[in-house]
This record gives sequence, structure tokens and C-alpha cells, in this order.
Amino acid sequence: MDNIAILCSGGDVSGMNPALKHFVEYSLKKDLIPYFIYDGYEGLINNDIKKATYKDVAGIINRGGTIIRSARSKRFMHKKYRDIAKKNLDTLNIDKLIVLGGDGSFTGLHIFFKETGIKFCAIPATIDNDITGTDYCLGVDSALNIIKSSIDSIRDTASSFRRAFVIETMGRDCGYLALVSALTSGAELCLIPEIKYNLKYYEKDFTEQIKNGRKYFIAIVSEGIKQSSLEIANWFEETIGIESRVSVLGHIQRGGNPSIYDRLMAYKFVNYAIDALLDKKEGCMVSYCKSKFCYKSLNDVVNTIHHLDKELLSFLD
Repeated sequence: MDNIAILCSGGDVSGMNPALKHFVEYSLKKDLIPYFIYDGYEGLINNDIKKATYKDVAGIINRGGTIIRSARSKRFMHKKYRDIAKKNLDTLNIDKLIVLGGDGSFTGLHIFFKETGIKFCAIPATIDNDITGTDYCLGVDSALNIIKSSIDSIRDTASSFRRAFVIETMGRDCGYLALVSALTSGAELCLIPEIKYNLKYYEKDFTEQIKNGRKYFIAIVSEGIKQSSLEIANWFEETIGIESRVSVLGHIQRGGNPSIYDRLMAYKFVNYAIDALLDKKEGCMVSYCKSKFCYKSLNDVVNTIHHLDKELLSFLD
């Protein structure tokens, strides 16, 4: 029986625990011995690697986060520590590796692969949904559902007090969460890094809406825009003439009960990743494009700019 290991790197997402559960189940089904690497690449360097069993994953499918924890490893950027990591894998005869993570995690994995030839398959797992080569990353649906619930709740108090609420989502330099949340919540304003904006464009329309009876505004902004959420709120007060509040959703977007969709996607991502390694498709990422799973070379994924779907962007016009 061959040994296979899995680790989580970078920001955690809801959906990682369902992925870990199925990793153990499907590995054993395929006559592989599963191992957990704790604390991401840090655990790989520290040799915090343990054999995983059914007992380890019992009752975790409904939990957010990751039971094997995650980390951002500065040490893994240096070759001497990557050499230690490879030695730890070799000592345990682990020749297959699955990594759940985002762009930074995949960049490190790509370097590790070029140096060592480790057989790996990557699973895109980031609520930012900013990985080139895939339409969907694990954890996005759960994050969107949390944002949806937050916006719906904020709308109640916004309408009760005649206020504008500026709601800030995560996403780094990618506006996917803000864009989809704005479209599906009926927000009056959406500001994302991918589209240049000028607040003057909205002044006449918004002031007219107030004159015609509008009682509140919902503005969804991505954390990566050029202005702070507070500046947008001040604009509402000083220019549009409506009392304003800011709500930065922050890290609640990463946690919580994984959605049904993310649980199912976790199942499928893991299946495709393990099958890839068994079929000797090393050095790839499991991709979900146009409602179908496929494989993309990690060489074509890292260090490339991700672009939002043009159709989604057109809906803001």
C-alpha cells in the first residue's frame, strides 16, 4: 500500500473538513494509507505528520475550519527548509501529496515540485475565488451564504433607521465575493477592484432617489478598492445626505457550517485529486470550469492574473 498525505495551507475555508473526511475514506477505499500534515507547510518542516484513521474524521463534516489547522509559512520560502520537508516525507515513504490552498500556497508547491519532483495534486480552496484556471474554489459558497445572511440582517436595521450601510467583504484584490453578493442582494452600489469608479457618477441618481422616497441604501464594497469603507460612508453622509454606517464582515466569512454545495464539492475535488495521483497526473490542480471537472498544470496556474467572469461584470452596467 502506498502512502498519501494532505495538508491545508493559507487561509482556512469552510469545506476543508469535509475534504479531509473524504480524503481518509477514499484513500482507504483505494488501498492507500492516508496521512495528515498539521499546520500546513510548517508541519511539513516540523515533521508534524500523523497517520489518519476513520476515528480522526468522525463528526467533522459539519464543522468549519480545518482539524489539521493551517498556516502561512515564511520558512517554506527558503530551500533549506524545503529540503527538510522533503526528507520528512521520504522518511515516512510518502510519495503522494494533496494540498488545499490558494495562490500563495500553490506558488510554494510549484517550487517544491520543481526541486524535488514530489507527486502532488492541488485543490483550490480560498474564499477569494481568485485562482486562475478554475471557476470555483472550495469554500466560496459557504462564504457567500454568510455574506447573504449578514446583508439581509443589515437591511432590516438600515430600513428601520433610514441609513446607508457600507458592507465590506473580503477577497484581497479580487472582487468576486462583493460582486456576486451585490447582484444577489439587490445592493444599490457595488465597488470592486476590477472596475474603475468615480463616486460622482452616482451622485445625481442617488440624491434623486432620496427625493423620490428612497429610505436606505446598501453598498457592497470589496476590501481591495482604492478607498476605505469609511470614506465611502462619509461620501453618503456629506454628498448624498443620508446617515451612514460601516460593517466590515471580516473573518466570519471564512468560518461556520459548510454549505451543502461546498460539502459536495469537497467530495468531488478529493476524488479527482486522488484519482489524478493514481493515474500519474502529477503536478496538476483539480479545476472546475463550465460545470465540469478537469486538470490544469500548476505551471499554467501560478503567477498568472485571474480575471472575473465577463458576464458577471456586465451585470453591473
